[in-house]
Amino acid sequence: MDIDIVKYKELALMYASEYGLKIIAALIIFVVGKWAATKLTALIKTMMTKAAIDKTLVEFSESIIYFTLLLMVIIAALNQLGVNTTSFVAVFGAATLAIGLALQGSFSNIGAAVLIILFRPFKVGDVIEAAGITGEVTDINLFSTIITPIDKRMVIVPNSSIIGGNITNFSNRDTRRVDHVFGIGYDDDLKLAKETLTEIVNADKRILQDPAPFVAVTELADSSVNFVVRAWTSTDDYWDVYFDMLETVKLTFDAKGISIPYPQMDVHTDKEN
Repeated sequence: MDIDIVKYKELALMYASEYGLKIIAALIIFVVGKWAATKLTALIKTMMTKAAIDKTLVEFSESIIYFTLLLMVIIAALNQLGVNTTSFVAVFGAATLAIGLALQGSFSNIGAAVLIILFRPFKVGDVIEAAGITGEVTDINLFSTIITPIDKRMVIVPNSSIIGGNITNFSNRDTRRVDHVFGIGYDDDLKLAKETLTEIVNADKRILQDPAPFVAVTELADSSVNFVVRAWTSTDDYWDVYFDMLETVKLTFDAKGISIPYPQMDVHTDKEN
């Protein structure tokens, strides 16, 4: 019995002396390598930022560089353990293929991310409308784009959904046009209403005069005479001008006795003798 214990101890010491140093070395390679990958990625990101490279491209490149370096570190650590990395790479390739077939949707998001980076329909910081969501782009990663609407929600949209539909970029131009339709009653003074709308537009210093604002009758509707108001303003002032114009028109129309009708129906009945 004592002989067996001695043999087991000798066997354990032999394996410890043979593999212990390899395991320690592999752990050191992994820890130091991961630290170096993080530092190197941060350094490259800093250099790209100082070079005034687009923020979207910087963040996308950061993810690719870090995961590539980390994969190299893992392979080096496995090689130190004596694992045949050639076989490992082959097995990894086969596993990647199997996972790729199972996660076709996810990889389509990666392909869509590449298209977003290459064709640049938008970048981080732009206000866009895509996949039914309107808001500011706060992040673009391999699988999704994060959009923050005006109410500060965080909406995660798959990249494939964005590329597969229409994209409206509101930040791509310095100016935007505010469009409104205002209706007045048929009994109201049409010229007074037009003059009032023109005065409101011209009084707002945020509204540009080139291109000039446009006010005109656009429709003789069932219960109202409709005016279209089109005015250009800077992209940053768009929403302030949009909402302020609605409030100002309502208050001014009320003060001047100009009605804003609502849909209604007149019913006439014939009395039988």
